[in-house]
Amino acid sequence: MSKKYLVWIFLVAAGAAAAFVGYQYWRSLQASLPAGIAFGNGRVEAKLVDVAAKEPLRVKEILVDEGALVEPNQVLVRLDTATLEAEFAEAEANVASAQERLAVIRSEIVKKKSEVELAVIEVERFGKLLAKAAASQQDFDRHNTALQVSKASVEEEEARLRTEQQEVKVAQANVATIQTRIDDATLKSPVRGRVLYRLSEVGEVLAPGGKALTLVNLEDVYMEIFLPAEQAAGIKVGAEARITVDYAPGRAAAGYVSFVSPEAQFTPKQVETRSERDKLMFRVKIQVPEELVAPYIERIKTGVRGVGYVRLDESAIWPYWLENLLAPPEQSDATAPSLTKQPPVSDSQAVTTTEKSKIADVTPQPEVP
Repeated sequence: MSKKYLVWIFLVAAGAAAAFVGYQYWRSLQASLPAGIAFGNGRVEAKLVDVAAKEPLRVKEILVDEGALVEPNQVLVRLDTATLEAEFAEAEANVASAQERLAVIRSEIVKKKSEVELAVIEVERFGKLLAKAAASQQDFDRHNTALQVSKASVEEEEARLRTEQQEVKVAQANVATIQTRIDDATLKSPVRGRVLYRLSEVGEVLAPGGKALTLVNLEDVYMEIFLPAEQAAGIKVGAEARITVDYAPGRAAAGYVSFVSPEAQFTPKQVETRSERDKLMFRVKIQVPEELVAPYIERIKTGVRGVGYVRLDESAIWPYWLENLLAPPEQSDATAPSLTKQPPVSDSQAVTTTEKSKIADVTPQPEVP
């Protein structure tokens, strides 16, 4: 092999190596985050909600299966209320009985008041006769005493009336309490979500607080990431954030910081050097707005891995591959309003939505350990 041929091979190899190094450097520049933005690994999460019984009752009917999407106030489970319904009928009968007694007492009051009116007339009549010496003092005193007795009887009946009115209220409250227990035996969904676990079957008796179903609350979707102390110290609750998931790296979801842990999560037993202090990590919660979650609720899966980004400095500009935001399906990317306030973009940084989408599909994101 001639020396000239070897030189050409060497030059081609050197050129290829230089091109590869340049390409890798270009990729690192494209994927690098600007200063003022922190990121960390995380996964899409949502709160769990248990659908449970308030008192021991037998499961009569379960209307949903695992994986079903449920809406707020949707009936999920019905418990057997035969015993409660019997108690309810008895309580209603007690109310009716108390109301009957109340009616009798009111009739007695009317009767007693009539007797008082008659006694007043008799006293006035005998008073006039006594003044004319046509009646004795004894007759006047007897009728006056009868008047006082009649007035006392009216007061006694009125006291009985007030007592019976309280009894009616107690009986009615008992009816309302039993009705509430019957209503509570119909277990409804408190949130919009998906059935994660079916924990009981028809015929089982649930203990007080016994769980029938576990729901994933899809109205409360978030991602938790862990950041070192020097970054967590500059995060404010309400700061802008972004979430990306591994299966769709070209799109980002706008969010905001809803929680920053007030204490370190990973603390070594002894802190002696700066490298040990660097192990202190703080939990940061990135909340996804409900209005963004709702259109994609059928596609949301908890546990999906991804990356969360938080803007530490309000003047920091999001890279364009984090500006390709999700929007409600009925709105196109070109017309959908931004879910969060975007920082100003200079003319040199201006990129059309279509161009950003194309670039985001081929531009690598930073590798997260």
